[in-house]
Amino acid sequence: MKKIEPAGPSVGDTEPMELPTVVILGRPNVGKSTLFNRLTGTRRSIVGDEPGITRDRIYGRAEWLGREFRLVDTGGIIPDEKELIPANILRQARTALDEASLILLIVDARAGITPLDEELAVLARSIHKPVFVAANKVDTARLEADALEFERWGFDSVFPISAEHGNGIGDMLDAMLEILPAPEEREVRREEISLSIVGCPNVGKSSLVNRLTGEERVIVSPIPGTTRDAIDTEIEYDDALFRLIDTAGIRRKGKTELMAEKMSVIMARRHLERADVAVLLIDAIEGPTALDATIGGYAHEAGTSLIIAVNKWDALEKDNHTTQQYERRIRDMMKFADYAPIVFISAKTGQRVTKLLELAKQAYGERNKRIPTSEINRFFEKNLEQPRATTPSRHPLRILYITQAAIRPPTFVLFTSSRSPRARLHFSYERYIKNRLREEFGFFATPIRLVQRRKKGER
Repeated sequence: MKKIEPAGPSVGDTEPMELPTVVILGRPNVGKSTLFNRLTGTRRSIVGDEPGITRDRIYGRAEWLGREFRLVDTGGIIPDEKELIPANILRQARTALDEASLILLIVDARAGITPLDEELAVLARSIHKPVFVAANKVDTARLEADALEFERWGFDSVFPISAEHGNGIGDMLDAMLEILPAPEEREVRREEISLSIVGCPNVGKSSLVNRLTGEERVIVSPIPGTTRDAIDTEIEYDDALFRLIDTAGIRRKGKTELMAEKMSVIMARRHLERADVAVLLIDAIEGPTALDATIGGYAHEAGTSLIIAVNKWDALEKDNHTTQQYERRIRDMMKFADYAPIVFISAKTGQRVTKLLELAKQAYGERNKRIPTSEINRFFEKNLEQPRATTPSRHPLRILYITQAAIRPPTFVLFTSSRSPRARLHFSYERYIKNRLREEFGFFATPIRLVQRRKKGER
């Protein structure tokens, strides 16, 4: 079995130094995620008024004055909290702090120093790394003066900032670059496969990510909905670089009561759109559900390549027909995704989990495949040139020629003899075309899109 490795620096002609890491630390609801999103130029972390929305540590990249550094957003920490999820948040944050080149302690200038801030200042000091204090929510000159209160902690610097409006951020970044070690050479990014893990709550998505990474990268608990953010982790397998995205469990619309959970569903769908390949996890014990089919539909609509993984296979009593029965049930519920391979895995034991990476690598190559014009022309002559029952309307409709317009996913434009904008190819004929394209060119695990256009000059 090939070994999975944590992704190190990208490989090129030289070996660049690994990027320095800045860890954002703070109590709940002081604006850590807002600052993370501003510095990375993304909306990776969920932002809202509910405290404790961020739970896992989230990695991103920031750039200032031509220099890059890694940024880590940690969950809002309550050091003495004994409940399962807050205790795991603290453990996740401690892991991040061990990697830090600089700690960015975020406080709320409006609230002043709180007992919890004091505890976190002690924690930051115990790491023996440089510490900057970012006094957030400073929107007026009066609040800027109040931020000076935090200087009594004696850390390297205190910066009055507004993560929401950007005030003071530039001065803070200038000072950070003076502390952070400069890479000897700019890191050359290797092409990576973005792999999104999706599914219902508590189906084992975080367990799968932890199994693939070989560490407790994301919080796992029996509490449904533990993961709220999409967590990115880089690993290397079989000379390929993967970015694993563990998304929040997607619930039925009527079941998302908290704002954070509603945002999680929106963000999960958004992260599907940026993924190359999606792994849809299905609970073997519960069996495929209508919600599983809905989530698979989200991936299909996003144009993401799709792999269906039935998890907890080790916990199921099986006979010689169990696998075939599951495959038939899944195919019946997800006819739109007949191109998606089905794998039976156990995130708990590691059974066949690396098979997912092998299939994802294959799917990535197929979704980027561009067919030469000569081969498309031969395909047209063989399969589409002769008139067929292509339309349910009274108007005759023929395909005049076909061309590939895009990849990721493969998209083909069909130029037709239509005289009416409303005349469309019959859906069964579209299915026929997709099946023939797969027979000829593969497109493993990948949706195919067809676009119909009237030939110029046709009326």
